[in-house]
Amino acid sequence: MQQGGGSDTEVTWEDQQNINKFGRLNNRFHELEDEIKIAKETNDSLEDASNELILTDEEMVRFQIGEVFAHVPKDEVESRIEQMKEVTSQKLEKLEEEKETVLVQMAELKKILYAKFNDSINLEED
Repeated sequence: MQQGGGSDTEVTWEDQQNINKFGRLNNRFHELEDEIKIAKETNDSLEDASNELILTDEEMVRFQIGEVFAHVPKDEVESRIEQMKEVTSQKLEKLEEEKETVLVQMAELKKILYAKFNDSINLEED
């Protein structure tokens, strides 16, 4: 395994498992970043909808349920939006926690792998 001026280090089965685990964690990290971005955008949209609802003076407003718009009392729409914001915030919090856990695991694996392979392995993103 001669690469970039590195030393000749044998890759054991355990090393390969650590490398594979790092790859899976890296993929999950990117998936989480995308999911967090979507959750934040959803939260922002719900906040905008809530603000628009405050500005309206109509008692019945159109509310999208699936692919259909229905006329729903303003108070009910406000409570539904608040429920949706709460669910989205909880989901966002869980995603952030999982992302932190993944980052800690990746840092631990980096430490182990760089200790053995030095410059012979690149775990950084370009």
